[in-house]
Amino acid sequence: MEKKVIKCDQAPAPIGPYSQAIQVGDLLFISGQVAINPATNNVDASNVSEEAEQVMKNLDAILKQAGYSFSQVVKTTIFLTDMNLFATVNEIYGKHFSGNFPARETVAVKGLPKNVNVEISMIAHR
Repeated sequence: MEKKVIKCDQAPAPIGPYSQAIQVGDLLFISGQVAINPATNNVDASNVSEEAEQVMKNLDAILKQAGYSFSQVVKTTIFLTDMNLFATVNEIYGKHFSGNFPARETVAVKGLPKNVNVEISMIAHR
């Protein structure tokens, strides 16, 4: 199968040697997104709620660029710097799926790029 690189101007450009997303057949693999505002190329969030909202906006932009939606997401991974942030991030994350929740794991990590508190990656299928 052909591998197609997805590029989206409405989401932050990669900050390393990776693609925002890769489509292979009906599968879309989205790299982990952090709370970088694509308009400023900075983390403008002042708390974890704002971070989670920006992460979900970035993911939504990439999904749309590739012709997908949150309803087609089948798997996610959430990285948190502190499990005490779980409830806040979980609430914001959950609002985007309308009860059609994907499989998921949430893990605590020592640190994330740009010193953010949350990063989310996704796999979607159509």
